[in-house]
Amino acid sequence: MKRLTFFTYGLLVVFILVGCAKQPSEDMSAAQKAVEDLKATGAKKYIPGDTKKVDDSLAAAMNEIKAQDDKFALTRNYDKAKQMLAQVRADSEKVKADIAVKKEEAKKNALAGQEAAVASVKEARALLARAPKGKGARADVEAMKVDIKGLEDSVPELQQLIDKEDYAMAMDKANAIKEKADGVSNQIKEAMKKVKGK
Repeated sequence: MKRLTFFTYGLLVVFILVGCAKQPSEDMSAAQKAVEDLKATGAKKYIPGDTKKVDDSLAAAMNEIKAQDDKFALTRNYDKAKQMLAQVRADSEKVKADIAVKKEEAKKNALAGQEAAVASVKEARALLARAPKGKGARADVEAMKVDIKGLEDSVPELQQLIDKEDYAMAMDKANAIKEKADGVSNQIKEAMKKVKGK
């Protein structure tokens, strides 16, 4: 009888030790570090969608761990959470590898935007030299000179943004400069058409 009792207690202890699954703390730390390392590379700037997916996957894994923590000790199972955390690490590495390509692409786009903006400002300056200078046009020409001067003064900021690797901001600013310069050019062209028409 004593043997049976010891055997039962022994089985119960083994069952409790096996059944009480522990939180995968090492896996959690590794996944969190992988995501932090990913963010440190500037991934949010260059691959925001993929970075958000990795973030969301980490949050889902942490929720799974919390769900298991809330269960009765003998029914906890962290296998799914471990798989999710491993996937987070793998996805983080993949996105990290993609960043270099995306960063180079963003730089090329920013440089092309800068080039287009500079060309538009030069075209507006050249057209301004040929703008009609009649009686009623003098004030308009002066206003356009001020606009073009402001655009020319803002062009160096594009290079500063590119040097700081803030390619998205450089692209936005280049597009704004180009749009305004094109607007001035169109105004001048319209004025020239009116003069020719007369």
